[in-house]
Amino acid sequence: MPRLRVVRTAKEVLVIICDGELIGKEFRQGELKLKIDKSFYGGKEASVEECLAALREATIANMIGSIVERAIEEGFVDRENVIQIRNVPHAQMVRM
Repeated sequence: MPRLRVVRTAKEVLVIICDGELIGKEFRQGELKLKIDKSFYGGKEASVEECLAALREATIANMIGSIVERAIEEGFVDRENVIQIRNVPHAQMVRM
């Protein structure tokens, strides 16, 4: 199940989504390193629909895991902008 964390400031809505089973893990591939730290990625359990609703409000988003495919399907990110580290998809989004 995805983990969702939303951080709101005066001007920004940061949405952080990560597959729960990935939290605490680290993946390396060549020069790339992806450390999935609980202090940043550890949010509340949420459904995919709740995650997509949060992405609709996001000005900035950071996504790791299965939510990335849904974010592509919903038009939040382009497949070409997704990186894979040890077959773990990672995408970021900025809405201007």
